[in-house]
Amino acid sequence: MKLFAILLFLCLNTFAFAQSGINWQTGLNIANNTYSNLHPRMAIDGSGNPMVIWGRMSDASVFFTKWNGSMFSVPVKLNPSSMTVAIASWMGADIAAKGDTVYVVMKQTPEADTSSHIYIITSFNGGNSFSAPVQLDFIGDSISRFPDVDVDDFGNPIVAFMKFNPTFGDARWVVAKSNDFGNTFTVDVKASDWSSTSSTVCDCCPGTIISSGNVSAMLYRDNNSNIRDSWSGISTNNCSSYNYGFAIDNNNWLLNSCPSTGPDGVIIGDSLYTVFMSGASGSARTYFSKSSISNATLNTVTPLLGNITGLNQQNFPRIASDGTAMAIVWKQNVNGTEQLPLLFTNDISIGFPAAYDTVDLNDITNADVTLTDGNVYFVWEDDNSGTVKFRWGTYNSISTSVKKIDQINFMIYPNPATDAVKIQFENIIHSLNVTLVNILGENITVQKFDETSEVDFDISKINPGIYFLKISDDNTQHSKIFIKQ
Repeated sequence: MKLFAILLFLCLNTFAFAQSGINWQTGLNIANNTYSNLHPRMAIDGSGNPMVIWGRMSDASVFFTKWNGSMFSVPVKLNPSSMTVAIASWMGADIAAKGDTVYVVMKQTPEADTSSHIYIITSFNGGNSFSAPVQLDFIGDSISRFPDVDVDDFGNPIVAFMKFNPTFGDARWVVAKSNDFGNTFTVDVKASDWSSTSSTVCDCCPGTIISSGNVSAMLYRDNNSNIRDSWSGISTNNCSSYNYGFAIDNNNWLLNSCPSTGPDGVIIGDSLYTVFMSGASGSARTYFSKSSISNATLNTVTPLLGNITGLNQQNFPRIASDGTAMAIVWKQNVNGTEQLPLLFTNDISIGFPAAYDTVDLNDITNADVTLTDGNVYFVWEDDNSGTVKFRWGTYNSISTSVKKIDQINFMIYPNPATDAVKIQFENIIHSLNVTLVNILGENITVQKFDETSEVDFDISKINPGIYFLKISDDNTQHSKIFIKQ
């Protein structure tokens, strides 16, 4: 049996490389099974390292860990002991990041209690430490659930959640936005119910909030007289309001109950790419769609795979992109064997390969994927070992205008700080300016430094609060956020 497992793993490596061009690395467990493994989700820090959260049912907790290039850190419990969190395989907490600014959102239990709220915790140092939870759903006697988070171009969190009346009726998706890095949030605005004036949303299906520039898309499963297709609400004003919506799914799935699975998506330019599950064919199948945001038009909907002998069911698709590269993973069962399949392309303009790769086999429940700078990362819930598993690979990325511009690589510490912060550069910098900027975008002071690899920056005379350090030379500029205590 051990020899068979080794041969199977080697076959998976060879097959994956042949189909996608991914150079695979050996997989591993993120932590031992005492930490459990429910609903893992990922984000990337400012150095390109994956950060992972997941839930543990036994004490209704959320854990966080971070990759350092060779191993994961010891998991840290994020919720205080006084607060339990809604956790399951099909739903749970969510994480998003921009650089080293990291946000995690979670729903307090019991979910149906009007005094149980949605909270956000924040890290400004890439997950080395987190703030205390901040309540973000100030909704009176309403009920909330299913928080999901993204980050705008300025590093502020956008949080979507499902909202109900006190009797758990009138289900709809709303979005709350912060303009001060998670300290406070705007009053939530409605983002769903675009199929008809009488529709609600599928009340046990999680949703996804995604953004790019001033555009935000709220992806959710609709409930229009039990037609449970996936839709998107669109904001073009940085989440101040959701102006219109359209279907991202045309399967016309009639179902009298809730399937407990929702859509995921990415935005590239004016195109909205989405993945979702539908049972309209008579079996659970995963689909890929492409829409035009500006035209509010669904262009194409296709099954993720064609006809496969022995395919029983598919579910829980996840999608990620970086520049022109795109990856989709999902769970499927073929001839009684669970698989974690992968469709990957380093250039979405030419589409996906005809055949899929296999990341792993057996005991797979829920997974996530993310891409950055030629690396693709996977995490998944493994029922046999009771752990979150991790695997990654590299690919040849394509340099296009969509890709990130080259930036100065540096880190600042400590964060939070009291009297001074150190700025440490990856390489020796010959000449640069360091600008201290407050949360209003006002320049407080500018210092110029000649050849150096480390800078001590005095912050003893500024008031406590949130600030930026903007680093610039003749060609590029980049900024990082920090807290003055």
